[in-house]
This record gives sequence, structure tokens and C-alpha cells, in this order.
Amino acid sequence: MEQSDAVTALVLAAGGGRRLGGRPKALIRYRGRPLVEHAVAAVRAGGCREVTVVLGADRERVRSTAHLPGCRLVANPDWETGLGSSLRTGLAALPARSPAVLVMLVDTPGVGPAAVARLLAAHRAGAELAAAAYHGRRGHPVLIGARYFAEAVEGAHGDAGARALLTAHPDDLTLVECADVATPDDLDTPADLARWDAR
Repeated sequence: MEQSDAVTALVLAAGGGRRLGGRPKALIRYRGRPLVEHAVAAVRAGGCREVTVVLGADRERVRSTAHLPGCRLVANPDWETGLGSSLRTGLAALPARSPAVLVMLVDTPGVGPAAVARLLAAHRAGAELAAAAYHGRRGHPVLIGARYFAEAVEGAHGDAGARALLTAHPDDLTLVECADVATPDDLDTPADLARWDAR
């Protein structure tokens, strides 16, 4: 088994979509299916065999509505406190053998398999901490090696996610340029959704 095959994808899909009319972000429809299905398909096609999805807002409806076969579904009861709690919940649920985790946000439909594959390739080449970059600017997805899991949990508060971890280790962080294969814009408002639907 290649090293990348054992990297678990962690899809953070707990957001409530307050600015999108209160619909859970996981179920916002894009190109005919829920965003969470797009995110799961992207990480799988990019090379992650195991996928953990962190749910929060209206999670039972997400479980019953979205088609997520083979995914480990984890509930974050504190999802309203921000992205950090979802990252902590997801890391705590990872299989013990995971050498690394690839963190994918549910609301970035422009990030597809090619960006995921590049991060996994960086991990195979030895990177233990990596992030997609867009014209040199750090973005998502992010790859975190197992030796950083505890520190990631410690620094994940509010909406910061892995920011504190990445900022603390600039010399260890590998930036993987993805601007030619992905678009990092997130989907937060009805205007955002309209722009994405128009593409």
C-alpha cells in the first residue's frame, strides 16, 4: 500500500450556512447534488481511500439525504463554536494507523481531485505539513502529518482550524501550488452560490 493510500481525508461539513438561509452547508446543492457529495468525490478521486466526514448542523437530515457510502460520519455537537471544534472532532475520530490527514472544507467546490493528488504526492515525497497554495498564498486543502495531530487539536479554536499549527511551523510547511488546477473561493452567501452556479 502506498503511503498516500493510508492518508485519511477529513471533510469538515458541519457549518449551518447562516448566510445561506440557514441551510446546512453540507446540503447546499451545486451542479445537481449536495456539496458534501462533491467534497467526498474530490478527495476519493484524488487518492484518499478512507474518508471521515464531520457533521453538525441538521446532521440527521444530512445523514439521510446525502449519499456517502463508505464514509465514517462523525457528529460535532459543538459545531456552532466554529471550524476549530470540527477539526478537533475529526482528528479524534481518525483511525489510529493514519500517517496523515488531508483536511477538506465542504464549501470549496472549486477544489477538486487534482489539488488533492498534489498534496498526497507532496506527502509521498516526505512532507509532513503541507497546504495548497494559490499564486503563493496558503489555502485549502491542508495535509497534517500524525506527529502534528496533538498540536493541531490544541490550536484549533473558533474558526481558526489549523491556522495556528501552520503559522507555528513555517519552515516545515510545504506549499503546493494549485492555482492552475483549483479555485479556493468558499461558498458563504447567495451571491457566492449564484456565481458558482453560473460557472
